[in-house]
Amino acid sequence: MAGITRYNNYDRSFIRPFEMLDEIFSALPIGTLATASVGTFKMNVEDTGTSYAVTAELPGVTREQIDVELNEGNLSITINKKEVEEEKGKNYLLKETGEWTATRSIYLKDAAIEGLSAKLEDGVLSINVPKVEAKVNVTKVNID
Repeated sequence: MAGITRYNNYDRSFIRPFEMLDEIFSALPIGTLATASVGTFKMNVEDTGTSYAVTAELPGVTREQIDVELNEGNLSITINKKEVEEEKGKNYLLKETGEWTATRSIYLKDAAIEGLSAKLEDGVLSINVPKVEAKVNVTKVNID
């Protein structure tokens, strides 16, 4: 009987510590820390029927810092942001601007190379990826 643990004691000893960890992590501004340290961007992909509409939020990024590639259906957006001017004589306590690199990619199985277009306007990169018409790869075989 000494080895039997009542359900109420089991609940308090095993579940409660994890609830306290959830409270600790929910109080931290994880979203703010993740975007500042990792260097990532938000991306949306919409299937419009005849094409894919891809948008990426890239505030403060110039055209020269963006590389967009479509390789065998894999659309990749790479950002390589670097500060060019060197700021000497300043004593920063916190500086969240600087160099960062981020890559996002998505596989679009029926993406066409012809008609591919992209534009950057007001910090939003818009890419239009047309679809290839589906080819029927079925061949009827006659039996002799």
